[in-house]
Amino acid sequence: QVQLVESGGGLVQAGGSLRLSCAASGRTFSTYAMGWFRQAPGKEREFVARISWNSGTTYYADSVKGRFTISRDNAKNTMYLQMNSLKPEDTAVYYCAAYRSGSYYSMAGYDYWGQGTQVTVSS
Repeated sequence: QVQLVESGGGLVQAGGSLRLSCAASGRTFSTYAMGWFRQAPGKEREFVARISWNSGTTYYADSVKGRFTISRDNAKNTMYLQMNSLKPEDTAVYYCAAYRSGSYYSMAGYDYWGQGTQVTVSS
């Protein structure tokens, strides 16, 4: 079992940057591919990015490609999401999750979830 805790959210102006962290408990973190999702008010939770267990493969939603970078440090049991050139439409609660199987862009493919961290981008 993996427990996940996100941090690093906050209020930032459009064009600014934030780095989210996802700290994992348990010695199995390094065996999981991991992902970031987000949920804006009144909208469904959507895929943002995914990284393989060894950082060899990454995927991004088209809406964040070129602006966000997913990374991980298995020695620290932590995953990151560097978010640059933020836009008001990036405002959402961001969640990290441990991937199990199936479509990497679907919530159903993920077993464990954090509680989320709020990101608000002002215009």
